Amino acid sequence: MKDVAPYDRPREKLERLGAGGLGDNELIAVLIGSGSRDLDALGVANELIEHAGGVHALTKLGLDHLRCVRGVGPVRAARVIAAVELGRRTLVRSATERPRLTTPRQLAAYLLPQYGGGSVEQFGIVMLDTKHRVIRIKIVSIGSLDSTVVHPREVFREAASASAAAIVLFHNHPSGDPTPSPDDLVLTTRMVSAGTIMGIDVVDHVILADQRYFSLVEAGRLHPCGE
Repeated sequence: MKDVAPYDRPREKLERLGAGGLGDNELIAVLIGSGSRDLDALGVANELIEHAGGVHALTKLGLDHLRCVRGVGPVRAARVIAAVELGRRTLVRSATERPRLTTPRQLAAYLLPQYGGGSVEQFGIVMLDTKHRVIRIKIVSIGSLDSTVVHPREVFREAASASAAAIVLFHNHPSGDPTPSPDDLVLTTRMVSAGTIMGIDVVDHVILADQRYFSLVEAGRLHPCGE
């Protein structure tokens, strides 16, 4: 980092200004520690951000993708993956807490940090008690989402075993667009029908995408029981 004055190098700026005073590339430069033969640490950080398509997209990259970036390699790739996961975990509530989630916005705020930025689709359920407090969350299917992959029997087996009074369906769209597909709507209808038979309410289906969400209840596409 010979072209950067010592006063403005990332580690020195961190000590002087705190982490909030650093740009995204400077934070990554501090994380990776040093540069490579051809690039200094800031240069490697810039390559990494450009490859990802922005710092937020780092949540979607695995080790294999990160190792392909010039100057990163397996050790620095592992550091980035670990840092991203650590950051994600700081946003997720303690497993001992049982928050009460009664609105789509609350549900989205609870789910987005952990499930919004995945690189593959994950379908899960939030199991709730009679007061809509979280019992637990379960991922039921990973991969493509359609009616053959996600079957009501798996969903309601989990819900029944947890003695859930209600469930929220959720899944992520790696494309970044949370708009429901026709298959999403068909699947929701099947789950609501199965829930009626089982006596377990399906109170919403929330679709997550990065920092955005789509709630079928908010959109008027699904009406909770009793409304």
